[in-house]
Amino acid sequence: MAVLNTIIVDDEEFARSSLYFLLQENCPNINICGIAKSVNEARNLLQIHDIDLIFLDIAMPGENGFSLIPQAQEANATVIFTTAYDQYALKAIKANALDYLLKPIDIDELVTAVEKAAKYQSLNNALSSNNSLKNLETDLKENKGINRLTLPSGQGYRLVDIDEIIHIEADSNYSIFHLLTAEKITVSKVLKDYEEILPEERFMRIHKSSIVNLKYVKEYNNKNGLVLALTNGENIVVSRRRASDFFEKIKNYGLLQGEK
Repeated sequence: MAVLNTIIVDDEEFARSSLYFLLQENCPNINICGIAKSVNEARNLLQIHDIDLIFLDIAMPGENGFSLIPQAQEANATVIFTTAYDQYALKAIKANALDYLLKPIDIDELVTAVEKAAKYQSLNNALSSNNSLKNLETDLKENKGINRLTLPSGQGYRLVDIDEIIHIEADSNYSIFHLLTAEKITVSKVLKDYEEILPEERFMRIHKSSIVNLKYVKEYNNKNGLVLALTNGENIVVSRRRASDFFEKIKNYGLLQGEK
């Protein structure tokens, strides 16, 4: 099997190191040329090395993984997404992707994905894979059909059903998930990353520091500014500039729930 010059792109240190060691132990045809913590670092690596394969995270601070796709296409590099998207949602769009790996990464799936990438490279099928990337980007942005999130937790990952999420709170460059179980999980990603991937008909960013699950809005009033009372007893302020959007969203959400 041909050797594939490879880079890993992920903002999480644990994800980068674990994937590196899995590749070293299980994929002898992989030559890791570099590891990037951001899209910008990955661009630099693509300029320095002749890269065949990119393991690319989607949700990263600043620029998400999709921002690297034009450079990947220009380099004729195959992309395998490493993602926290729900496996069920990805099955619906798998036909458009070369492959994806759901965190935490399964060794057998990793080996299969690398074998597929090697075949793509040997057949010089770059045009087909590039079109697939474009389609995958569109599908993910439009569908947002996820049911679970994979959240880094300690030295591993925690799978969370999105129905468990009451609201998400920003804390500088971190996001704090408030769950139905009363647990709080802190993740080293900014709120915008989750705003982009959560289903917009169910979740809304009501403030620069808050995303709420509309399912758990118990009541709201604007006696002293618009405030939401959530089912877990917390009160969340809606920013003035987002108030009208909130009224429209909660109205549409109520209509959708009434149709079910």
